[in-house]
Amino acid sequence: MSTEKLARHSSASPAGSRSPSPSSAQDTLTLRALVNTKEAGVIIGKQGKNVADLREQAHVRAGVSKVTPGVHERVLTVSGSVESVAKAYTQIITQLVTSSPHPIPISSSSTRHTSIRLLISHNLMGTIIGRSGLKIKTIQELSGARMVASKEMLPQSTERIVEVQGSPEAIGRAIEEIGKCLLEDWERGAGTVPFYPGAGTSEERSSFKRSTNGYAPGPMANRRSNGDTVRRGSSPPSPHSPSTQQQPTNLRTQNISIPSDMVGCIIGRNGSKITEIRRLSGSKISIAKMPHDDTNERMFTIVGTPEANEKALFLLYNQLESEKERRVGREQQQQESQE
Repeated sequence: MSTEKLARHSSASPAGSRSPSPSSAQDTLTLRALVNTKEAGVIIGKQGKNVADLREQAHVRAGVSKVTPGVHERVLTVSGSVESVAKAYTQIITQLVTSSPHPIPISSSSTRHTSIRLLISHNLMGTIIGRSGLKIKTIQELSGARMVASKEMLPQSTERIVEVQGSPEAIGRAIEEIGKCLLEDWERGAGTVPFYPGAGTSEERSSFKRSTNGYAPGPMANRRSNGDTVRRGSSPPSPHSPSTQQQPTNLRTQNISIPSDMVGCIIGRNGSKITEIRRLSGSKISIAKMPHDDTNERMFTIVGTPEANEKALFLLYNQLESEKERRVGREQQQQESQE
């Protein structure tokens, strides 16, 4: 079971997710990428022709997120078998290269280099990178592409960017290898909070409630949590000013599930670490006393402004990563001592 799991947002499958049933006849990979508005237009085509052709030729489900006013990036989502997704991305990237102002002819012997920014769950980065970077090195050698992984999670999410650089064919080969890795360890991505360009502008994006397939937007839950936070965290209203002036109006609620054996490292001795995370982030963080289902994971509820919640998630992840590294180091020491 994953050492880190965040609530899945049912409206957009995170990178590396697959069909919920492990016994399904064909595993389905959903791989998302960040594209600019111009690239999105090329991918969609006039009256949606390009994306319709892509779906038919590569046998995938594909689409681009809607335009957000003032935001110049959109999310491309492609779902299908690993081979189909890789084929679709190869076709997309080739199309983007040939549609550029000064395209290099396909028949040219020159290598057409470009890049694609994949959105990958923070939980799954270790699967792609591998111990001491061996996995990512192997993928690069097999595909001929170069991969650069960002160190920070994107705002209001638990996804990071992996930029894959090279020719369309090399990128396609790399995506196929990446997809295989993601499906092999798919459970780690079950709790991803997907990135949305312009995150934080919607009241429902960071509020979650449990549904049959994971977590879906839950504004009622958000209102209850907001009220609780305001009652406990705000100063008494001045007799000369309305109470609404003292209350934050953009609070969000996020739920994350963390394996019970990792909860202690987050709480710390006498609650010292969780108290520090609360203080540094400004978010209210409550922890369920018992596991919430048969996965033996406990629910953390984070309530605060988008910025505060983002910092809380970052601090929680840092604490989990530090604990994972400490445990790996301890296991290596034990193995060396036995040898």
